Amino acid sequence: MKILLKYLLVCIILFCAADVFAQNRPPDALAEYRAGNFDRAVQICLGELNDNPNNLESHVVLCWALLRLNRYEEALRYARAGRSIHRYDMRITEILGEIYYFQGLNNEALSYFQEYASLAPEGQRIEMVYYFMGEIYIRQGKFRHADIALTTAVHRLPGNAAWWVRLAYTRENAGDLNTAIEAYERALSLNSQLTDAQRGLERIRRALGVQQ
Repeated sequence: MKILLKYLLVCIILFCAADVFAQNRPPDALAEYRAGNFDRAVQICLGELNDNPNNLESHVVLCWALLRLNRYEEALRYARAGRSIHRYDMRITEILGEIYYFQGLNNEALSYFQEYASLAPEGQRIEMVYYFMGEIYIRQGKFRHADIALTTAVHRLPGNAAWWVRLAYTRENAGDLNTAIEAYERALSLNSQLTDAQRGLERIRRALGVQQ
C-alpha cells in the first residue's frame, strides 16, 4: 500500500510539473501560423523581435503571416530587416519575391525568384517560385519564357490542375496549339470542372477547325 501511495504521489507531482511547464511555455508563432492564426502569429513575432531584433526566425514567420494577411508594406519592412541579418537566407529571398509579385513589381520580383532558384534549386518553395516566374512572364507577354517556368513548376508538382491551365494558356498564346491541347486535357483529367480549361480547348479546336 505504501509503495502504491508513493507511486501515486510521484505521478501527481509529475503531472502538476508538466501542467506548470505547459502554462509557462512561450507561445509558438510558427504553430499559430500553421494553424491559420496569422494575427496571433504576428503578435507573437513582434513580441519576440521586441526582445531580440536580430531574431531571424521571428522575421521569417512574421513575414509569412503578414503575406497571408496581404499586409505587403509591413512584410517588406521586416523582410528587408531580415535580409540585413542574413543576406543569403533563402526564405527571406523568396518572401521578397512574393511581396514584389503581389505589388505588381515584376522585375523586382523576378530578380528575387531567380536568386532563390540559384540559392536553393531543391528548396521547399521551388515549385512556387517557378510558378510565380511563369505568371510574371505571362504579364510581360514573354510566353516562351513562361512556358519554361511553368513546365518546370508542373514537373515538380504535377497534380496542380490550375497550373496546367496556366501552362496551356501560355502555350496557346505562344502559338503551340497542339501542346496547349495536351496541357488543357491534363488539367481536365485532374479536375473535369475547370471551365477555363474547357473554354481553352474549345477556342483551340475552333481555331484548328476540329469538330467538337
